Amino acid sequence: MTTRLTVAQALVRFLAAQYTERDGVRQRLIAATWGIFGHGNVAGLGQALLEHLDEMPYHQGRNEQSMVHAAVGYARQSNRLSTHAVTTSIGPGATNLVTGAALATVNHLPVLLLPGDVFAARPADPVLQQLEVPHAADISVNDCLRPVSRYFDRVTRPEALIPSALAAMRVLADPVETGAVTLALPQDVQAEAYDWPEEFFADRTWTVRRPGADPAALTEAVRRIRAARRPLVVAGGGVHHSRAEEALAAFAAATRIPVASTQAGKGSLRHDHPQDVGGIGHTGTATANELARTADLVIGVGTRWTDFTTASGTLFAADGVRFLNLNITPFDSHKLAATALVADARGGLEALTGALLADGHRVEDPYVAEYTEDKARWEHRVDACFEADEIDVRPTQPQVIGALDALVDESDVIVNAAGSLPGDLHKLWRTRSRDQYHLEYGYSCMGYEIPAAIGVKMAAPERTVWALVGDGTYLMMPTEIVTAVQEGLAIKVLLVQNHGYASIGGLSETVGAERFGTAYRHQAPDGTYTGAPLPVDLAANAASLGMRVLRARTVEDLRGALAEARAADTPTCVYVETETADTVSGAPPAQAWWDVPVAETATRPSAVKAREEYDRHVSTRRRHL
Repeated sequence: MTTRLTVAQALVRFLAAQYTERDGVRQRLIAATWGIFGHGNVAGLGQALLEHLDEMPYHQGRNEQSMVHAAVGYARQSNRLSTHAVTTSIGPGATNLVTGAALATVNHLPVLLLPGDVFAARPADPVLQQLEVPHAADISVNDCLRPVSRYFDRVTRPEALIPSALAAMRVLADPVETGAVTLALPQDVQAEAYDWPEEFFADRTWTVRRPGADPAALTEAVRRIRAARRPLVVAGGGVHHSRAEEALAAFAAATRIPVASTQAGKGSLRHDHPQDVGGIGHTGTATANELARTADLVIGVGTRWTDFTTASGTLFAADGVRFLNLNITPFDSHKLAATALVADARGGLEALTGALLADGHRVEDPYVAEYTEDKARWEHRVDACFEADEIDVRPTQPQVIGALDALVDESDVIVNAAGSLPGDLHKLWRTRSRDQYHLEYGYSCMGYEIPAAIGVKMAAPERTVWALVGDGTYLMMPTEIVTAVQEGLAIKVLLVQNHGYASIGGLSETVGAERFGTAYRHQAPDGTYTGAPLPVDLAANAASLGMRVLRARTVEDLRGALAEARAADTPTCVYVETETADTVSGAPPAQAWWDVPVAETATRPSAVKAREEYDRHVSTRRRHL
């Protein structure tokens, strides 16, 4: 039996019937579709979505990249078990997807991209917005999405949709393979009719597996843990994706092994868990980094081991240090010449805990006392950063974070990605629930925060969701404020104005570039941007997009504005001006190095000095073999 539909109509019906199931819980794989329509998709997917609104909810976006970020925010909050699709026209609408696709793939988060494409039948080349490649007529701008997609296909015939759509769902639902998936849809093929088998539209459930550890590998992992005297766990984002937080807490409590966290893994343990020692790496705490420098076994759980985590290969400095990686992805399991335990994080941790409990294995008391005392000292430093002796003055950035930290409870979610805030948050934020700390630091994409907060709020409407943005990030992508207003999503935007790229300004100074081009100021006669601050009013801009705005000029104002915003049932922005971009934030400095190469030859003294410091750090780098 068949049903005659256009390709676009068939795709929408197919997507509406796809489900995931893990641990007995079943949910829609594609919960909704975002779209901005142009000539490349309006008559195809646009018409199909209109015809099937009862099956596939539609959301209107303002920027194609933002729509991907919203879908990714939704997917992460949904534990990668549900996501959104994003449809665009051809040309610039399609290429605007590339940054969002890269972010999704880097972070192993599912999103389905449905860009329109040029005519498959080529009745009139070139069509509007078509890229012509003289040596390859089968290339379009959508091919930019190939390297940032985990699966890519161009559907040039109606019947080709069936295997392509099934392959796309398999990748989206696979915890190892997942990321951005692209089905490029030529605009003529979208509107073409075909007789589809009814089986194509039947409900289909994709089981999200929890693969167990190989017994021999598990035995070796247990042996290594028992032999270690100063083991350290590094929890990555895979702990959250697996919902392994309780298993990690049980493992840590049973063994008393301290647990540090990457940006993606923060919140794997509550901040007040006895074994939680905070963030690790370049943006981490002194407690975690000192433990890392002396660890004899480092147990990575669901981490990709980026340069921020390893301090560019300089952090794990003990003689004979070895690594044990529990990861569902074989590619990541074997990094740093580790003993690989390829398994689901929750199942792997439960297996390790069970084996170690058999003989009551625990680290020794002096080690526990050492990290417990160090953690207490770090908490005093955090308190000092948050404290405001005067409340009628402009706050520092850590005081802004402290004011929010004092207000929220475990139901709040904070969303951030770029600028100076991630470093301060990783060191200072006290995470109260498994999914409170939503930091996108795999791609660290400016502009992610506001649309991602929309996605998080859609996935968890009962939660209070905060987008924390600096002025640089805000100016990249404020347009989805309009979407929040349109959808009635009461997200909160905490907009910190420091007149420039504060994070890169600080980095620029350390590498001898003297903060060149990082402040938002008028141009001076010498060509540098060191004149008076620009007369911008970002609060007025947010208000012009429909958001309620509360201006906070002092610490006291800020506390009141945050409380008022948290209670609001409409999209609300708290605008606060902190120190300028050419002054320090007040947070503790980096506790570990990060490799940003410095000019090997230069005439300016700052660069010469920076190179000397760089060479000193490079000399401490290790290859873990």
